Amino acid sequence: MVDELLAGIAQSPWALALLFALVFADAVLVVVPGEAAVTAFGALAVAQGEPQLWAVILVATVAAVCGDALCYLVGRTIGLERWRWMRRPRIRGAFDWAQGRLHRRAALVLFTARFIPFARLAVNLTAGATRIPAPRYLAIAAVAALAWAAYQALIGAVVATFLPGGPVAAVVVSVVLAVGLGLAIDALLVRRSRRSP
Repeated sequence: MVDELLAGIAQSPWALALLFALVFADAVLVVVPGEAAVTAFGALAVAQGEPQLWAVILVATVAAVCGDALCYLVGRTIGLERWRWMRRPRIRGAFDWAQGRLHRRAALVLFTARFIPFARLAVNLTAGATRIPAPRYLAIAAVAALAWAAYQALIGAVVATFLPGGPVAAVVVSVVLAVGLGLAIDALLVRRSRRSP
């Protein structure tokens, strides 16, 4: 039954629109499972043959850039103190951290943050608020989004290629693997940031 449901989603003409919506929303609302959706669609691309893997990567890239650009625009027009949640000490600390590094290493910070959900939101809002030039920001954001989309989709595709058991097993294992890798990368980056000034 779950196999049929996944097959129906993969073959739906709305599949890529759903993927776009999830990834776009994930850029603004970190609770939306954008990464998991890209990984799952990458697995379905191999397990079911639909949607095409290149289309999954393309749609996820465009959606990620659009979502990141929206965050940049919000930061640029509203700033970092308009809403109460922005003034909480932990959030304020994330904004301060991003601001301190963006002007020295914008490409590195933007690229790295694309792979860490909350950091992505903080960095994109801060990039807009600190008025990093839009063409520079968008160029870096686009490259980071492409790398992120390819990484997420290819995890799903590789797992589906080597794991027997149909689309359910491929989707579940690939999403668990992607989340595990994400947590490991996050832990390494946190450790590294504590060492650097």
